[in-house]
Amino acid sequence: MSKTSFLSVALFSLSILTFPVHAQDAKKETPIKPPDSPSKVVLDSWNDISRKLIAMAEDFPEDKYDFKPNPAERTFAEQLLHAANANYFFTDPAMGKKTPPEEDPKRADFKTKADIVVFVKKSFADGAAVIKAKGDKGMSDLLVDPFAHQQVRILDMAYGFIEHSGEHYGQLVVYYRVAGLVPPESRPKK
Repeated sequence: MSKTSFLSVALFSLSILTFPVHAQDAKKETPIKPPDSPSKVVLDSWNDISRKLIAMAEDFPEDKYDFKPNPAERTFAEQLLHAANANYFFTDPAMGKKTPPEEDPKRADFKTKADIVVFVKKSFADGAAVIKAKGDKGMSDLLVDPFAHQQVRILDMAYGFIEHSGEHYGQLVVYYRVAGLVPPESRPKK
């Protein structure tokens, strides 16, 4: 190896070794951002799962809305109606109202895909409005969980229903795949 080649390799190696030091110095100079407020974190999670379910409700072909992978399961439409209606078991008690009379709305009451999309959007918008209205101070307010008949914090109840929606999202992903479709979240981003 010639002296020039050796010198070039040595300088290149030295520059690579010093690069991480400069990157770390830049991080030290940038102030650390404070955490988001509790209500913002809950609202962001609420809005994320709502975005996914709304995208599915809008995207899934209307002629497949009554599809179900096997006879023992809910249809695609019934899954959406259940997940959306469940939100009212959070929002209604949080606003001092009575819970819905039933867990599962009747499919016959929602004739079209558009009817279901409107219901899904409204239920998640209502939940987001409750979280915003309660704000950080309201996240610790107590209410009675209608299923456990136990006092819980608004924060805990909201996370429970976010998780519930996430479980139904996962089920609906399977409906997409079994129907030979790709869910919106799994498609390449533009």
